[in-house]
Amino acid sequence: MATIPPVVPPLSTEQPYARDLAPGAPFAWLREGWRDLATNPGPSLLYGIFVFLISVGIVAGLIWSALDYALFPAIAGFLVFAPALAIGLYEKSRALEQGESVSLRHMLLPHARAGEQVLFTGALLCGVMLLWMRAAVIVYALFFGVRPFPGLDHIAPMLFTSSTGIAMLAVGTLVGGLFAAFSFASSAFSIPMMLDKRVDALTAMGTSWGLVWNNLQVMLIWGALVLALFLLSVATGFVGLIIVFPWLGHATWHAYRAVR
Repeated sequence: MATIPPVVPPLSTEQPYARDLAPGAPFAWLREGWRDLATNPGPSLLYGIFVFLISVGIVAGLIWSALDYALFPAIAGFLVFAPALAIGLYEKSRALEQGESVSLRHMLLPHARAGEQVLFTGALLCGVMLLWMRAAVIVYALFFGVRPFPGLDHIAPMLFTSSTGIAMLAVGTLVGGLFAAFSFASSAFSIPMMLDKRVDALTAMGTSWGLVWNNLQVMLIWGALVLALFLLSVATGFVGLIIVFPWLGHATWHAYRAVR
C-alpha cells in the first residue's frame, strides 16, 4: 500500500540562527575591516568624509535653528540609522571578496539584490531615529516641565548636580537603551544580507534578530566596540568618522559573513 505523504512536511530540526562564534570574533572583524579600508583606501575615506560633512551639517543646522535641545538625541540617533548609511561600504567589501574592482560611484549607488527592500529598512530605521528624538524631548519635559532648554553651557550642571537631572538621565538611558537594542538587533545583519541575497526586509530583520539573540555575548562585545569608537569620533568633533565610519562599515560586512 502506497504511503501518502503528509500535507505539511515535518519541521526541520536545524537551528538557522545558531552560530558558534568565539568571544574574540569582533576583534577579527575589525582586523578584516581595516584590511578592506587599507585596500584602495580612497573611496572608503571619501565615503567617510561624506558622512563627516553630513554630521557636521546636521549639528550646525540644529544649533543655528535654536534646536540645540535635540543635539544629543540626534547624535545618539545617528547610531540607529548608520547601518543603512554604510551600505556602500558593504558593497566595497563584497567586491573585494569576489576580486572585483570598486569605485566610489559603485559604493554610492550599490546594487542590492533585495532591491527596494533596502529602502524600506532604511526608512524604518530613520523612523525609529526620529521617534527616539521625540521620546527624548518628552522625557526631558516630564522631568523639567515645558521650559526653554538651558543651553549647552548649562546642561551638564543641571543634569549631574540635581536629583531631578540624575533621575532623568536614568530614565532616558533606559528608554534610549530600548531604542538602541531594537535598532541594533534589526540592522546588525539585515542590510548586508539584503545586499547579498534576494530577501524581503521583514525576513532579513527577523533573521538579524535571531542571530543577535543566539550570539548575544559576542554581539554585546561588538556593540560595545562600535559605541566606543563612535564616542571617540564624537570627541574629535566628528573628524574621527572619516576613518572610523568606513572601518566599522567594512567590519560589519565581515560580521555578516561570519554568521551567514
